[in-house]
Amino acid sequence: MAFIDFTAPKTEAAPARLSGLEWSIVALAERGSLASLREPGRIATALGSLFGRSPDKRLADGRLEALRRIALLAWHHSWKVPTSELRAFVAAGFSLDQYELVQTSISRGRAARRQAVAGQRIVGQRIPGQRIAA
Repeated sequence: MAFIDFTAPKTEAAPARLSGLEWSIVALAERGSLASLREPGRIATALGSLFGRSPDKRLADGRLEALRRIALLAWHHSWKVPTSELRAFVAAGFSLDQYELVQTSISRGRAARRQAVAGQRIVGQRIPGQRIAA
């Protein structure tokens, strides 16, 4: 018979949280372009150095960059995030609970945006065959 220690206190996992800075990265990713996930090519780099612009949109902090990439992919592709990006996210120090938190938040934001757009259409939409009173 196996020994089970019932006296050991059970520890609950802390709820997944993000800092204010991390939430701002998630919010900025909403308007980001998927092109920012690619490495800048030689021509883009040359033109950037020639005209004083940096085509590289990556963040200097690796942890925040992993969050930006996940959030950007989540805004554009919902839950269809490549496994390699998810591994990089976890390797940067985030947990799968935090990934789920980001995805859930983005899903809610996307639904709210859809409702707002649908509400605008309904208010300004004219029903076919409807007569406008003079």
